[in-house]
Amino acid sequence: MKTKIIILIGLFTFTTAFTLKMESGKYLTKNGKMSFFSSTGIEDITAENNKVSSVLDSKTGKIVIEVLIKSFRFKKALMEEHFNENYMESTKYPKSKFDGKIDNLSAVNFSKDGTIKTTISGNLTIKDKTNPIKTDATITVKGGKLNGNTKFKIVLADYNITIPSVVKDKIKKEMEITADLDYEPMK
Repeated sequence: MKTKIIILIGLFTFTTAFTLKMESGKYLTKNGKMSFFSSTGIEDITAENNKVSSVLDSKTGKIVIEVLIKSFRFKKALMEEHFNENYMESTKYPKSKFDGKIDNLSAVNFSKDGTIKTTISGNLTIKDKTNPIKTDATITVKGGKLNGNTKFKIVLADYNITIPSVVKDKIKKEMEITADLDYEPMK
């Protein structure tokens, strides 16, 4: 009889703990994708980063995204070197961060498969500068997993990213940033 009670208590504890984890409403990715693109008549500049970390809380709508700057990859090694050393100073400022929220959280049903257009807003920090941003986003729910993606532009000078005069015609003053994040329920 004692054994059955201990087994039932253990089963109840395990089931409760498992349910609480599933109901936490938090989703995580450590291998999200982010890229940026700029085009001038002289040259296109593009880079990709496949090691973006993010947590999304479906109960509060809070989203935090962190990007390791040195994880951006360019087609040209020299561009990558200049990006890290001259523009982003990635040794001094190793990460960028977005800290924000889903604006119309009540419109997103995280328990039902589907796609919803929404907006997200928050603060974007690049180098030593933080600015508010608001952008359109798409959230797709499928089989208990989430995908969030967005595309927006930033002005480099707003984040203390200076363009040397010797290459000012090769680099646009604005960059288009794309994020594509596949989330799994946090365990």
